[in-house]
Amino acid sequence: MKFAELRQGMVIKGGPVKVSREEVLEFASKYDPQWFHVDEQRAQEGRWGGLIASGWHTCALAMRMAVDTVLHDSESFGSPGLGEVRWRVPVRPGDTLTLHARVQAARTSASREDLGIINWTWFIYNQHDEVVLELEATSLFDLSGQA
Repeated sequence: MKFAELRQGMVIKGGPVKVSREEVLEFASKYDPQWFHVDEQRAQEGRWGGLIASGWHTCALAMRMAVDTVLHDSESFGSPGLGEVRWRVPVRPGDTLTLHARVQAARTSASREDLGIINWTWFIYNQHDEVVLELEATSLFDLSGQA
């Protein structure tokens, strides 16, 4: 999507993405090797009653859906960061996730007319319509034609 298409209040849906056991184990083994992400036996006996995906893995899946749905054909060139990140419900192998991104604000910078700024909230839902991840993001767009 192009910056000019993004409007305050719009909700953009993306996905679905199916989460596999192998993907959960691979990501966690590399980046977040806590026992409840990598040790299936111990995880089964633990608080969560089974293996759960790293929250950072869930964020990576959310980013992929945002790129595929909105950012891939846009003038986006980066982000100054995130606001709140909330992991609401654990993601488990076999879950199917979808993105619902709500544009909170879309504006041109007051100091640089060639800079577009989007503030949006990403809600990631599982197949049970539970929000598993909520995060506030800011994305920057080069409106100079140089993107």
